[in-house]
Amino acid sequence: MSELDLVIRGGTVVDGTGAPARTADVGVRDGRVVEVGRVAGRGAREVDADGALVAPGFVDIHAHYDGQATWSSRLDPSSEHGVTTVVMGNCGVGFAPVHDRDHDRLIELMEGVEDIPGAALHEGLSWEWRSMAEYLDAVDRLPHDIDVAAQVPHGALRLHVMGERGANREPATPEDIAEMGRIAAEGIRAGALGFTTSRTLNHRTSRGEPTPTLTAAADELVGIARAIGETGTGVLQIVSDFPRDSDELPMLREMVEASGRPLSISIAQSPVDPDRWRELLDFITESNHLGLPMTGQVAVRPVGLLFGLDNTLHPFLSNPVFQQELAGLTAAETARAMRDPAVRERALAAQRAETERARLGGRLLARFDQMWEVTDPPVYEPDPATSLAARAAADGVLPEELAYDLLAEGDGRAMFYVPFLNYAHGNLDVVGEMLRHDHTVPGLADGGAHVGTICDGSFPTTLLEWWGRDRPSGRIPLEELIRRQCRDTARTVGLLDRGVLAPGYRADVNVIDHDNLRLHRPEAVHDLPAGGRRLLQRAEGYLHTFVAGEETFTAGESTGALPGRLVRGAQPAPA
Repeated sequence: MSELDLVIRGGTVVDGTGAPARTADVGVRDGRVVEVGRVAGRGAREVDADGALVAPGFVDIHAHYDGQATWSSRLDPSSEHGVTTVVMGNCGVGFAPVHDRDHDRLIELMEGVEDIPGAALHEGLSWEWRSMAEYLDAVDRLPHDIDVAAQVPHGALRLHVMGERGANREPATPEDIAEMGRIAAEGIRAGALGFTTSRTLNHRTSRGEPTPTLTAAADELVGIARAIGETGTGVLQIVSDFPRDSDELPMLREMVEASGRPLSISIAQSPVDPDRWRELLDFITESNHLGLPMTGQVAVRPVGLLFGLDNTLHPFLSNPVFQQELAGLTAAETARAMRDPAVRERALAAQRAETERARLGGRLLARFDQMWEVTDPPVYEPDPATSLAARAAADGVLPEELAYDLLAEGDGRAMFYVPFLNYAHGNLDVVGEMLRHDHTVPGLADGGAHVGTICDGSFPTTLLEWWGRDRPSGRIPLEELIRRQCRDTARTVGLLDRGVLAPGYRADVNVIDHDNLRLHRPEAVHDLPAGGRRLLQRAEGYLHTFVAGEETFTAGESTGALPGRLVRGAQPAPA
């Protein structure tokens, strides 16, 4: 009889603590690591990891699987990129608590904020819950390929308590605040990891209305935070525009002071105010020195849009020829029609006026100088000399002509990449600074969201591939990258039982061929409920992924195993 369930032998172990890499075995029993070093006992399963990187499973604390986790056992794309735990319910959007009358409103909010097709949500959501506790139970009933945790979303909470007043962003009364605090604390006690809210104008419903939480006053947010603090657990997460003429930052400190709970905020470089991120990191540093725990969640590459015929957006979206003659066609049918010389002539004649209007309006659809063709493998730190505008100038054609002809090729799978955050200077140097900061963790991958415009669930792969191996300058040691994406992210949300390869910790493990780790270009698939479209991105190099000691992926392919569970609340560190 084997002494262990699993032994991973002879790999280069980077254990998640930041300690130097070493050659070691990893022994697993009953879903936990029991030995790291020279393991004498035999395993029922033995994996030869000679020459491979052995690391903890990645912990992604910024995802939006709130719908998908109720209808699908697979939490892809995250699970395909070495992620073994995801945290959803970010940015104040989610599906509980909820009155029956608010189903459509919450779908419109998720559809608008996170670009998840409303038809897919209408068909996929069972709405077998009303309270946060009932929602958690519904997620818990469905096995998953990775662990999943949830948070209480302020948008749903505000609608639940205030109804139409909440949707219209009216001020909350003291009674409203007390009730929101009570329900939020109830959700934390039922197993939610924390409370999240959104205060950015970028977040709107599918009808164009601002999120219900946009203008929530300090007394509302502090009151909810204080109620959560009384539970003795839970975290706070906020996304905001952080306007310079507001009292936003003092309010964040007041929330942490009143609750005693840690808070994280989304940080990225804006092209409009390209140095604001430094001030936010200085604020976080000062807050921590004052004993107020705060963390910045940062992206590992530009936050960028993907344009294409099978995507939500493309440069010819408002072109009358596309709207009138090509509407309702598939991407392949559209591309075929575009190759007709007469269609091309009419479309490009109409596009010149559309491009000028979009350019004057500052719309990204016409910024060909900030638009790159997506290649395989994709390039996430592209050279300005290879933008569509630069290529068109070199070829002596207009940028819209080049864009048109690229989209018209083949079966319409061409895509363009448009970075809009973290790329104000045409490189990722600022991202390197953010990643190295003492009070940041990788985040903002948005797995499960932005399914037709953004495909960033692959952030962990970029972290190891680009920052740990390929970037010509400014690379970051693997030990530091893995510590940040595993132990540090887990600690940020109170999950102290994972993210480290050491005795007693969960046996969430990646075995990676780091030398050959490689991302492929994103692809559009139509596998959501109601035939909804989403973007997925495959990777090569993940040899084995284990969740609680059970293999979920082999050579990038799902094994069909579903050991993932709902993580209810903060988890203590091993004794």
